[in-house]
Parts: sequence; structure tokens; C-alpha cells
Amino acid sequence: MTDQPQISAEKPSKASSEAAAPALEAEAIAAYLRQHPEFFADHEELLTTLRIPHKRGDTVSLVERQLNLLRERNIEMRHRLSQLMDVARDNDRLFDKTRRLMLALIDASSLEEVVIAVEDSLRQEFQVPFVSLILFSEKPMTVGRWVGADEAHKSIGGLISDDKIVCGALREHELSFLYGAEQGVQVGSSAVVALTHQGLHGVLAIGSRDPQYYKSSVGTLFLSYIAEVLGRVLPRFTQPSHPVY
Repeated sequence: MTDQPQISAEKPSKASSEAAAPALEAEAIAAYLRQHPEFFADHEELLTTLRIPHKRGDTVSLVERQLNLLRERNIEMRHRLSQLMDVARDNDRLFDKTRRLMLALIDASSLEEVVIAVEDSLRQEFQVPFVSLILFSEKPMTVGRWVGADEAHKSIGGLISDDKIVCGALREHELSFLYGAEQGVQVGSSAVVALTHQGLHGVLAIGSRDPQYYKSSVGTLFLSYIAEVLGRVLPRFTQPSHPVY
């Protein structure tokens, strides 16, 4: 025979004891049920007769309540799984786009092909509305956009002082330098990365109209990969310039 929870029948002598009694009894019952999980298996009739208050004001049986909890947890888990699958699919698409651009840069046979590959890929495949690829040199070439190292240092020196990506809202003169005065005023946030390898210095910037879109470096890992490959591909077609400090 299954042991029953021991509940004291002694009457409390104080009002405080009377108030505490229901809580103590509930704790004792809960402890007993935890220690005897087979209780309801031995008393199946209770599963359909016990009624549990519901948020709507009515009551449901214990079995119904358990089923509702399982359904709610199942729905929550399915939502989480769906979100994880969406993230995985987005990462797969991002990887494919990045891989295609990497191959195009490696196969490029001229500076023009490099510039076109970067700008077209970012605008068309990555759907980036604002793209800026600038190379620094005192002896600019005819392909791409070139500026002097001193000019770059004065305008965006703080953005390219190291190899880390800088994200967020930029100052007016920085936006104007990177995107031009007309487009710069439309950019709400940017991700900017320096191109540094074998003495070559340049900058790659992408922008969004949304001020919150590039609020942190999270999600810009692909930009780091592109910048690293660019830094190694560009020296094949350009003359290295002095570092910008």
C-alpha cells in the first residue's frame, strides 16, 4: 500500500501558525509526490477528477493541464528550431556569396576586374545599397578610386588605424569622404575596414540607410574575409603605398 503524506492534525495555537499551515501542508504534499512519482499510477482515477484553476477562470483536469503544457513547450521548441534553421540558411547563403566573390578575386587578371567584382558582388548579391572601395596612393591609376595617403589620414584616419572593423554612425566629413556628399547624407550606419597587406593601404566601406543596421561588428565577418583577400590580391596590380598612421 502506498504511503500517504503525513499532515499534522494538531491545531495551531497562534494566528501566524494558522496562516503558515496551508503552505506547510502544500510543501509536504509536493515533497511526497516528488518522492513517490508512481503515486498517480496507483491512483489513476485522480488524474481525471483533479481540477486545476486556469488563467481564464475555468478549471481543467490534471491530464489536460499536462497536455497543454506539453503543447506549449512543443510550440516554443518548434519556434526556436525554426529560428535556428533560418539562421543556418542565412549563413549558408552568406557563405555561398562570399565564396563566389573570393573565387572572382582570385581569378581576376586586372585591377578593373577586381574593382568590378567587389562592387558588383556587394551591391547585387549582398544587396548593400552603399559601397565604397578606395585605394591610397600618391600615384593613382586610372582604374578605381584613388586618393593620397595624407588626404585619407586627415579624413578617416581614425577609422583605419588598425585592422578591426569599425561599425556605427559616422561623422559627416567621414561619410562625405567615403561615399561622396550626395550619397553620404543618406547613410545611417556603416561598416568600415582597412585594406592592409604588403604595404598597400586602402579602405572598404559598406553602408545602410538604417542607423541601427551596422551598430556592432556582429554579422560583418564576411567583410573581414573580403578585406583580407583584397589586401592580398590588390598588390598584384598596384604599387604599394606608405602606411597611413
